[in-house]
Amino acid sequence: MEWLVSLIGVGLVMAALRDLFHTLWHPTRHGGLSRLVMTALWRLARHFRARRRVVGLVGPLAMVTVVGMWAGIIILGWAIVYWPHMPGAFTFAPGSKAAQQPELLDSLYLSLVTVATLGLGDIVPAEGWLRLVSPLEALVGFALLTATVSWVLEIYPALTRRRVLAIRLALLRGSDPTTRQLDCAVGALLLDSLATEVVRVRVDFTQYAEAYYFHDGEDHSSLAAVIGYAVALAERGQAARRPDARLAGHLLAGALEDLATILDQRFLHTGGTPTQVFAAYAADHGRSLTQS
Repeated sequence: MEWLVSLIGVGLVMAALRDLFHTLWHPTRHGGLSRLVMTALWRLARHFRARRRVVGLVGPLAMVTVVGMWAGIIILGWAIVYWPHMPGAFTFAPGSKAAQQPELLDSLYLSLVTVATLGLGDIVPAEGWLRLVSPLEALVGFALLTATVSWVLEIYPALTRRRVLAIRLALLRGSDPTTRQLDCAVGALLLDSLATEVVRVRVDFTQYAEAYYFHDGEDHSSLAAVIGYAVALAERGQAARRPDARLAGHLLAGALEDLATILDQRFLHTGGTPTQVFAAYAADHGRSLTQS
């Protein structure tokens, strides 16, 4: 029975590590615990659309919540591993009152101290296998800290790329180039560069799905609000006479269609056309889609 309880704890730890792995290093369209938490917070925030400050905190708050969830599951899991073997398999420091506490509380305390790599030494594993497991928990705690820092450092460049594309599209919408103006070498380069940026954003939504739950602020920096204008530019490029401009227009249209597919598969689930997906994307972010 003791080993069965310990195996339940191991299962909790493995579930947290699996979710961490798939969130940070091998994201899938099916998501996991972290995606469920982020989606729930995002949907809850939709009821507070009038309060922009609340919506703007969803992304950072979701990341903090997910990291706290990972840490909590790992600490609880290892505590369950220790619990059936407490206190007989452990040595307590002389004068320590830890042995007088409930066994589950001692297990939680030891797990928390170990995962934080504090090494206070008032409770020390005595059995051989526990002396191996305890340092392993410290390594997991260090890995969790490192992964959290890496996650933060990776997500914000992805957000920057998305907002740069949005601002660029907003500026182009202000000048509103016609098909004739795009029907030149410069127009072809412009459309080609936009296609490249759209592809980068598409990759960011694949690799960093949590970026979807970050609010972009004003309309001119919100991709959800201006992505429709990129569709209009692609159509104008496809109507150009120059082969290079037409090719660039087709490239941009293909990149936008691919982006719409990723948004629909991972977040929106409309099953509609790219225009319908982008309209749903804009609505989900509290915006209205503009194409001209």
